[in-house]
Amino acid sequence: MPTCNHCLREFPQGEIVRESIAGKDLIFCCRGCSGIYQLIHAEGLDSFYQNRKWEETGIEISSLEKELEAGAFEEASRELGDGLREIDIYIDGIRCSSCVWLNEKVLTRTPGIVQCRVNYATHRARIHWKPGATTLAEILRRIQAIGYVPKPYSESEQLAARKAESRDMLVRLGTAGFVSSQIMIYSTALYAGYFQGMDSSTRFILEVIAMLLTIPVIFYSGGPFIRSTLNGLKHRRFNMDSLVVIGTGSAFVYSIYAMFRGMEVYFDTSVMIITLILIGRYIELQAKGKASETLRKLAALTPRNVRKLAGSSTDSSERISTQIESVGKGDLIEVVPGERIPLDGIVIKGSSEADESVITGEAKPVGKEEGSTVISGSINLYGTIIFEVTHTISETVLSGIIRAVEDAQATKPKIQAFADRIVGIFVPAILLLAALTVFWYLVSGAPLHRAVMTGISVLVIACPCSLGLATPLAVLVFTTLASGRGILIKSGDIIEKAAQITELLFDKTGTLTRGKPVLKKTLVFDSLIDEARIISIAAALERLSEHSLGKAITTAGGLQVPAPAVVRDFLAVPGRGICGMVDDLIVSIGNRAFMQERDLAGSKEALQSGVAFESAGDTVVYIGWDGLVRGLMVVSDVMRDEVPAVVNAIRKDGIGITMISGD
Repeated sequence: MPTCNHCLREFPQGEIVRESIAGKDLIFCCRGCSGIYQLIHAEGLDSFYQNRKWEETGIEISSLEKELEAGAFEEASRELGDGLREIDIYIDGIRCSSCVWLNEKVLTRTPGIVQCRVNYATHRARIHWKPGATTLAEILRRIQAIGYVPKPYSESEQLAARKAESRDMLVRLGTAGFVSSQIMIYSTALYAGYFQGMDSSTRFILEVIAMLLTIPVIFYSGGPFIRSTLNGLKHRRFNMDSLVVIGTGSAFVYSIYAMFRGMEVYFDTSVMIITLILIGRYIELQAKGKASETLRKLAALTPRNVRKLAGSSTDSSERISTQIESVGKGDLIEVVPGERIPLDGIVIKGSSEADESVITGEAKPVGKEEGSTVISGSINLYGTIIFEVTHTISETVLSGIIRAVEDAQATKPKIQAFADRIVGIFVPAILLLAALTVFWYLVSGAPLHRAVMTGISVLVIACPCSLGLATPLAVLVFTTLASGRGILIKSGDIIEKAAQITELLFDKTGTLTRGKPVLKKTLVFDSLIDEARIISIAAALERLSEHSLGKAITTAGGLQVPAPAVVRDFLAVPGRGICGMVDDLIVSIGNRAFMQERDLAGSKEALQSGVAFESAGDTVVYIGWDGLVRGLMVVSDVMRDEVPAVVNAIRKDGIGITMISGD
């Protein structure tokens, strides 16, 4: 039976696909293998086939296919509509922006792939493809063909991989830092000897010690750079790690040569290059971790398990605890007070209030009754509700926010796209420049050691790789800091466009204001009681409530109010107020409609005052007992302390400011 030139699988004679590629007559088992072979050849990656030795390594082709076509990959893919599918893949082995550039370039050139974005922060590749034009297995093989390892993406696995990478990097950095400090001691002595004189035997001993100390830094601390360089050379490509290895390796080899020729050695240069770059990589790794932490915090707002009603009736008494991923549109979900609402939907039974501040920024709870919409991530405050799911886990408003943050980190601004193109030719250009430097010095009559040392200097200067790391790291840090301060960046090019801003629109609640209501004023309409007594009675009841307005009353402007007595017969009415017995008084606290429902009459002064405050955008809470409204409490969201300074600073830059509010 013939054997496929791509996958090495034996297949029946009648299924042969013949192709002539680069003057060679080749056979394939299917059009897919033929297409992949031609793509790999077009990318100049024929060494993939030359270096493939599955039989010698004990890896059978069938086991490789089993790994690439594992169910975890298929389960992670999802429909996008218009005949497209989407999948998130974790690409192991990404070390710098040139790795991102290479993966995106190869994948976007694959027939059938419509879009590919690789997130430098999380190593997540989000790929859109047409199932009829290519397969998931072919996409995975493309990633493997250029020397990277595709893995199913999951938050837990990514977190574990990030922690393991961070620990490994810290050990390597610690080793390099400790050894470098020792080498600097001997190097200082050698430098002093060069200027003040030193006998040859003492100098040789110090140089040998410095050389021995350099070895663990280069081959252990610099091990990832060496592996990345070798992996790149196997596939005929350079990356930023290539410069690190070539620069430090050249300085190390030259120093050994110089040691036996009685010239100056540069072992300290080799170790310091690796140490400094490891410091940069470790800082970069921590920045990536913070970016991932921001996304995990957003994802944590969605509960992983829900209570689903068995059947399609709200009267069903059976509740099934299930994972949120298994919930579909039309399912009925029950949420009790204090729980987060897991998905977007419409309330079909019950009434309550929801704290949606984490999504909308609004501090006031929103009343929920039959027909009201609920948002994933918000908190159900009072009553038990049953809602019908209208959006699954991947379609909710919260999921859209998370995707926006991810896309912002993956989307490249124009300057980064330019830097990525430069990175593609940067390493070969530096190597060529170093070679030309050596050639020029030799032609100019300089000694060989001086010409070589000057060429090595060119490589060493280019080693920090600032061109390839600075731009993506700046985007990463910017989006991470912004997300940590409650600002969600929708795309990476916002950083560049921010310099052209002429007008700023500020949302009021939670942006210019604190987003947390406080007790602003208390009015008393009973001459027999004072303000402190009103607040004390109200605080006793509000302590049993989870309402944000109640918390403003219990703290009374930041000072904890003592509870006067035990409350009995407490009752909360969503959207209206609360009531209960305090010191033998049946007290009601709530809005004007609640006072009317409880047959509590308000004086003309009370009504006029309440209307005036409500017209100004404040929230008015009435309190009364024994048939009369005894007082009112004005609760409002106050302005942040730093707002005046921020507004003045923005106006000094000539930028206009407009406030947006729903009041």
